[in-house]
Amino acid sequence: MRRLKEFNVALLGKWCWRMLVDREGLWYRVLVARYGELGGRLEVGGRSCSAWWREVGRISQGVGDVGGHWFGGSVLRKVGDGGNTLFWSHRWCGGVPFSERFRRLFDLAENKSISVAEMFSLGVEQSGEGWSWRRRLWAWEEELLEELRTLFLDVSLLHDVSDTWVWLPVGSFAAVYLFDRCW
Repeated sequence: MRRLKEFNVALLGKWCWRMLVDREGLWYRVLVARYGELGGRLEVGGRSCSAWWREVGRISQGVGDVGGHWFGGSVLRKVGDGGNTLFWSHRWCGGVPFSERFRRLFDLAENKSISVAEMFSLGVEQSGEGWSWRRRLWAWEEELLEELRTLFLDVSLLHDVSDTWVWLPVGSFAAVYLFDRCW
């Protein structure tokens, strides 16, 4: 019976992966119409959503007793032009999204759903317009910002290449691989 639950979680993980990489697909459009989209992510819904969709949401958000953050820890955003990668929320530079690693700066940021491309076009230098805060930063917050900026000093956007999701460590998702690896 235990293996059945794990197999089910692996298949639900496949839906999480599919919602990341198949944004033009019929199922994605149906789910957007049913539950909505906020900040480039599908809304999980409330009490009115199906049990299936609630479980997909729990896995993608790392909530509950199905292995913690295994899904989020297994995907990485590979930046091309930066247009479809959220600067604060996606894991694209380093092992953790900036919204988690630099929680204080994220809380103070006015535009929490800005893309990497927008951020770079506005300017990511110390006084660049990409940094828009609710209030003036304190000295220790300025140091945090400098630490953040050093993480992507070597990043250059590729204007003819779209952003993609990568499944770690093998590159593309396979439910069988996940089932064997995790359990």
